Amino acid sequence: MRFGFTSDQRELAGAVREILAAELTPAVRAGASEASGRRGGVWKALSEAGVFGLLVPDEAGGLGLTELDAILVLEELGRAAVPGPVAETAFVAAPVLVGSTWSDGLADGGVAASAAEPGGYLPDADVADVLILTGRPSGQGAQLLEGAGDLTRQPTVDPSRPLFSLPHSPGRPLDAAAATGLRDRAVLATAAQLVGASQHLLEASVAYAKTRKQFGREIGSFQALKHQLADLMLAVEFARPLVHRAAYSLAHATATASRDVSAAKVNAAQAGEHAARTAIQIHGAIGYTDELDLQYWLKRVWWLVPAWGDAITHRARVAAAIIDNPPITRTP
Repeated sequence: MRFGFTSDQRELAGAVREILAAELTPAVRAGASEASGRRGGVWKALSEAGVFGLLVPDEAGGLGLTELDAILVLEELGRAAVPGPVAETAFVAAPVLVGSTWSDGLADGGVAASAAEPGGYLPDADVADVLILTGRPSGQGAQLLEGAGDLTRQPTVDPSRPLFSLPHSPGRPLDAAAATGLRDRAVLATAAQLVGASQHLLEASVAYAKTRKQFGREIGSFQALKHQLADLMLAVEFARPLVHRAAYSLAHATATASRDVSAAKVNAAQAGEHAARTAIQIHGAIGYTDELDLQYWLKRVWWLVPAWGDAITHRARVAAAIIDNPPITRTP
């Protein structure tokens, strides 16, 4: 299913792309600069563009848009490997924080949030004002907690998105239905960023294949590499409409929303793994080095692939949805 996005939706995504291109230097992207995360230009510029108010209702000072309106922006966040809890705050947590003690300042980026699934680690919890623990898959046991508590930093493949564990402490209970919606948005946000990051890796690989020479010819002219890049393009283009469909399902609260979100995550993760593997092969030995900016997207993909449920989890979810609600078949 391919969606025809409106000019406003595309213009918003284009504006975000321009902001990120202007603000994200390698140091910022690595999380090593004072401009990274909430502390500088990236967060402020995205706030001024209205990104943090996308899913916040009009009456709360936001734009009152839907998941479908925001999905292209999420792809841009992945395409730029943005550091900091931007997606967690603007897309995952914002709808459940409206009306809470953290509501003020939510739409203008004055509040940052981190969220984690059961047993998972909280990304960027050190700069978050509110932490969300989603509880069991049913949504029961979900909690909201004040940020900056007794955090313990954990190892992570992507240093620009640090992970933290939090000793169990009582928080404010979160409604089970709200927690389920939050979990689906988190999965969708992860899938959309994977598509964006995969697209960047594809474009970077194509560009490099046009300039690197081997045996007196650009390596992009070799048939084997053409096949690899074509296969990657198909993987990304196959995942993208599934992500868009999942956003549509969430925006319209369809009965298949959770199934569609899981299908999107499975295919986006496959595209991400394919993109990372192909990019390293195309770039050769330099693809493994920390000196090449490619590392930021590789690490981000490897960070996102297992986030909010692996392929086994989401395939099982899709299978259960199909078994419980088999498709209608026509009889002669």
